[in-house]
Amino acid sequence: MKQSKIFIPTEKEVPAEAQVKSHIFMLRAGFIRQVAGGIYAYLPLANRIINKIESIIREEMSRIDANEMLMPEMIPAELWKESGRFYTYGPQMYQLKDRHDREFIMAPTHEETFTKIISDEIKSYKKLPLILYQIQQKFRDELRPKNGLLRGREFIMKDAYSFSSDQKGLDDAYDLIESAYKRIFDRVGLDYREIIADSGSMGGKDSAEFQAIAATGEDIIAYSNSGKYAANIEMAEEFFEKKIPDEDKKALVLVDTPNAKTLADDADYLHVPTHKIAKCIVFEADDELVAVIIPGDYDVNEIKVKNFLDAKHLSEAEEQEVFKIFGAHFGSLGPVGLKNKDIRILVDRTIQNEANWFVGSNHDGQHYANFNLDRDLKDFETGDFLTAKEGSISPDGKGKLVFTKGIEIGHIFKLGTFYTSKMGGQIQNEKGKLSDIIMGCYGIGISRLLSAIAEQSNDPKGFIWPKAVAPFNVHLITMNTKNESQVNLTKQIDKNLQEAGFEVLVDDRKERPGVKFADSDLIGIPIRVVVGRQADQQIVEVKARGQESTNDVSTDNLIAFLKDKLNELK
Repeated sequence: MKQSKIFIPTEKEVPAEAQVKSHIFMLRAGFIRQVAGGIYAYLPLANRIINKIESIIREEMSRIDANEMLMPEMIPAELWKESGRFYTYGPQMYQLKDRHDREFIMAPTHEETFTKIISDEIKSYKKLPLILYQIQQKFRDELRPKNGLLRGREFIMKDAYSFSSDQKGLDDAYDLIESAYKRIFDRVGLDYREIIADSGSMGGKDSAEFQAIAATGEDIIAYSNSGKYAANIEMAEEFFEKKIPDEDKKALVLVDTPNAKTLADDADYLHVPTHKIAKCIVFEADDELVAVIIPGDYDVNEIKVKNFLDAKHLSEAEEQEVFKIFGAHFGSLGPVGLKNKDIRILVDRTIQNEANWFVGSNHDGQHYANFNLDRDLKDFETGDFLTAKEGSISPDGKGKLVFTKGIEIGHIFKLGTFYTSKMGGQIQNEKGKLSDIIMGCYGIGISRLLSAIAEQSNDPKGFIWPKAVAPFNVHLITMNTKNESQVNLTKQIDKNLQEAGFEVLVDDRKERPGVKFADSDLIGIPIRVVVGRQADQQIVEVKARGQESTNDVSTDNLIAFLKDKLNELK
């Protein structure tokens, strides 16, 4: 491919709207252009990389006997009303009507559509299991699209769905796709981790995320520094072992905490660490008030609370409403005396391991001292409701938790019967009875994956693409297009390399060498071959992107040398 014939609109300046490296370099290197906020055109170089990523995905999905198909991007709204998600998905969903006033949505995901097809066509367990997938555009009306392809309103996604007649079928499909995803992310050259995750609005319980390690990532990953444990901060746990408190219980007494506005004020006045003040946070969970009791030096984890309650909606209660029921303002709330107020009480499991806590009394300016869970509270539930802290012992007991940032590139779910039970997805099982088809859902954000690779594969000069996804293998540069020897040798090398299976971008532009080298570094093709002053001696200069050293190589040995050099690269 001649560089003079390919559309690569490079820029020297850093675009004002770009903040993260992947966005900056993809704009500067002419990979993408914004059409509207959060909506991008993929120019030839980006499109070549996307095609390679998709090819790797297709190979690995075929390896596990998954079927590729293609669903419509515009979906009848009644399908989402049938599942209930039309009313809960929120304002990110694009909605429209046709000329007959029928409601449609632009698909943010395709669980309902796949469920509808399978429910209509599969009636017997003998036709299962099945794994179906597609690669397609998706649409989500993000409130604040940002960071280029990392958070956009239109994006490319590979979504897969498994359909099984029993739990073992789901488990087997989940394991197959989990292994396939690991091979995909290994092949594209990513530094990533598989972590425990929350299923969110997708339904189901068991799920895992694949996170690419990146300083610009929006997600926080907690992982053990000496074990295999890794989880999204929303799901991360700390080591816990139930034990008997190591101090005697004291009598519950009321103490004054005047003018204390914050937990730190209370701790200073009472001369105790903030840890020993058990704070009470009140939530509205669907139509129920819930009080959550946690140690004062921790933050409550709302995802854990929501999952424990199996709630559809969870939000912190308004102080004015809380005051009407508790008789006190925030900072003075506590669990004592709530039994008769029809409030569900959740207590973090760590509270039971210590004696003599300070808690709010539900009277402004006063706290109870020496609160003991087993003596002073009835009708409560315990669980893990804390946001894990960096440096805490990993829940598997192996090492300590380390935090890093990551970009979510894949997510796998065990949906169970969340959709099929609502949408008529039943089959006749082995016993001749009707049962719900059991589903799994598995996604890879392809355009986000492109950005994640870009975030990890760069230096100050531009991209350093992994060889598996690079737009070309070799960047062949003619130093002087007016020099006949250089031009002729370039043509011969291009022909030989293509016949040997290399993908070659030939810089035949009438530009200065400095411009060509700068653009080459910016584009980031793995190997650069320069035809220059030694063309008459049939010698070229070879340099790997990201390495400082160069090699003078005879054209007779060039193909063998390039193969060896590519094998060395990531």
